[in-house]
Amino acid sequence: MTSDDQHFLDMLSTIPTDVKRTSLQLADSIDRHFESVAMMIRETLSSSDWLPESARPSPPPRVLAPPPPPGYYERMQDWVLKNKALTTIALISLGATGYLIYRRRKTYGRKRRARRASNGARREVVVIAGSPNDPITRTLSLDLERRGFIVYVVVSTVEEEQIVHNESRVDIRPLNVDIIDPTSAIEHFNCILLSPHHAFPGSPPHNLNLAGVVIIPDITYPSGPVETTSPAVWSDLLNARVLGTIATTQAFLRTICEFKARVLMLTPAVIPALSPPFHAPESTIVAALTAFTHSLTSELTTMGISVAHFKLGAFDCGTVGGRHYLQQSPSRATRADVLAWSATARAAYARNFVAQAQRAGVRGCLFGSSSMGGPRGSSLRELHNAVFDALTVKKPQRVWRVGSGSIVYDIVGRWAPAGVVGWMLGIRKVNGGGEEAMLGENGLNDPEVTTQSVDWEKV
Repeated sequence: MTSDDQHFLDMLSTIPTDVKRTSLQLADSIDRHFESVAMMIRETLSSSDWLPESARPSPPPRVLAPPPPPGYYERMQDWVLKNKALTTIALISLGATGYLIYRRRKTYGRKRRARRASNGARREVVVIAGSPNDPITRTLSLDLERRGFIVYVVVSTVEEEQIVHNESRVDIRPLNVDIIDPTSAIEHFNCILLSPHHAFPGSPPHNLNLAGVVIIPDITYPSGPVETTSPAVWSDLLNARVLGTIATTQAFLRTICEFKARVLMLTPAVIPALSPPFHAPESTIVAALTAFTHSLTSELTTMGISVAHFKLGAFDCGTVGGRHYLQQSPSRATRADVLAWSATARAAYARNFVAQAQRAGVRGCLFGSSSMGGPRGSSLRELHNAVFDALTVKKPQRVWRVGSGSIVYDIVGRWAPAGVVGWMLGIRKVNGGGEEAMLGENGLNDPEVTTQSVDWEKV
């Protein structure tokens, strides 16, 4: 068979395939045509009014196009509907955060100036009963003077009076009050308030007004076991911090009632909230002052006089030039304290005392300072703004929590078990001995204590 014959046979073999394909295409075309005609007739008859309703065919079903894939908004909406609880928590958190940021910016941005007399002279007076050496007393007096107040700082010695004069501010003045017999000093102060003043020669006279009395007890306390704290130390602390504060408040009460002035009591908050070991003096004295403030509030409220209790957290006083212990090394101070104890006291308390000092110590109690290597506290501007608001707002709060940790540690102290707080501070059961290891050459640099102290600082 030649090649031409083979080619002819191949062409004949493809004819049935072509005929079959053509017939199938023709049949499909006819089916589609009749189907479209049937749908048209069905639609026409279903919408015709001349046929009874029972005889009308149902309209042909419409083939809907597949829906488009969901977009980002639809997927987010589906996720929100499936996770309602998580979405609610997230919205509440975002709302609270936004509100706090807005309130903080509004609080910081608001102008705070004391009222003045009609002739433009200063007329609002604030008395600060605190040690002139204290950094909070110093910065608070400077801030109130800058905002337009006449500030009187209570002093009891010539040295303290000289410290106030060294500020070289005309409207920051010492007020020498003898706590044992304050009558003459208070009468002289009342005469200053009630006497007419002239801002300049020929100006109309104006009287001064007592806006408030700010009481700042000394906020530095010794630390150590109760066994090593002598009765003389307890007596000095109670006389100076509790009895002295009560006597100072008592001396100004008549003047406060006459001018309807406000009373502000400032006390530390972190240590009293936790009540940790080795801080019995501070916990005891602050508890006594808190009880005294509550009782004083109940008495003065009946006469329309506001009493505000400030619970202070940690503040950064590094720029103020605070006391010498702010620049001391915590390890050296702790070592010196422990070495002053007896051998039995060191055996019983040294390990826990050093562990607690490493984890919290002075740097986390009240003041934060970069020179101490600890976490920085809040800016003193927060305290200044809060004190000004407590002196000027129409209805001040009874309790003000200001400073880093003043709220958090209060919650921890109220709700956390004492064992958990002690464990975070590094307090462990004592088996006896071990003081040599704690007081040796590397005792205060124990790796375990240093590593665990990071966990406490995060809390």
